[in-house]
Amino acid sequence: MSKINSLDISVVIPLFNEEESLPELADWIARVMQANNYTYEVLFIDDGSTDSSWSIVEKLSEANPCIKGFKFRRNYGKSGALQVGFQATLGKVVVTMDADLQDSPDEIPELYDLIVTDGFDLISGWKKERFDPITKTVPTKLFNWATRKLSGIELNDFNCGLKAYRGTVVRAIEVYGEMHRYIPVIAKRSGFTKIGEKVVKHYPRKYGVTKFGLERFINGFLDLLSITFVTKYGKKPMHFFGLFGTLMFFIGFLITFFLGAEKLYYVISNESLRLVTDSPIFYIALVMMILGTQMFLAGFIGEMISRSSADRNSYQIEAEKNIG
Repeated sequence: MSKINSLDISVVIPLFNEEESLPELADWIARVMQANNYTYEVLFIDDGSTDSSWSIVEKLSEANPCIKGFKFRRNYGKSGALQVGFQATLGKVVVTMDADLQDSPDEIPELYDLIVTDGFDLISGWKKERFDPITKTVPTKLFNWATRKLSGIELNDFNCGLKAYRGTVVRAIEVYGEMHRYIPVIAKRSGFTKIGEKVVKHYPRKYGVTKFGLERFINGFLDLLSITFVTKYGKKPMHFFGLFGTLMFFIGFLITFFLGAEKLYYVISNESLRLVTDSPIFYIALVMMILGTQMFLAGFIGEMISRSSADRNSYQIEAEKNIG
């Protein structure tokens, strides 16, 4: 018999050099779980820490059998840590949070109820009142605005580490690269559309320093374009490249045809006209035809790769019934 869903809650916590906060965080989570009589597990994913974080996780696990740990040989990033944690979870509800004590375990009971009682697939935390410098809050607002517009998901804080998921969600999705910012988008693409939001308390950082710099916003924007394209055209790249390629080629061809017809008219009329190649429009049309051909070929190649991929017929099945 499968052990999946044998626990009420799985808490997944990626960490990197957070030795000071781990004992306090583990105690805080344990108090909340015991106060609400939840069966639970806590999965600490050490993303290649260079301090004593892993030895502390080992001690915490020895003192509390509900605590488990995974240690990476090197730093792979938050997405990799979450993916490993997701695949190891046993709870019917999975909660993620950061290890820096800026996320409150006291939010867990309400998050749990929103999933179990209200039937949400995913609840994302919203740190409405933040204790971050303006260099972080302003880019974050722009990032969230752009993500809302491109994804169609009305969340105010996509990158909040405090989230709750139905267990089936995290075991059905794949998080890679730096896509942890877009888990709601990935979940929606997989058919989990009941996505909500809850205002959560944001605590000032108590220990250490932030592990993220301004470059994450640039990477985040590029990842947003990537996940948006994959979501819409991952299984049908020709619909994107073929459309724009054909359109560009057709416009370029019309311009070239017009220039050629005009030249032919003047030749028949024995009137002088400058060479077609002396017109800047000719070169614009030529470039459009070349780019259009290249985009069409890119779509054709993408279509062949898509049709040859191992998951070309991979679909999310929510339920099955034996008929007949």
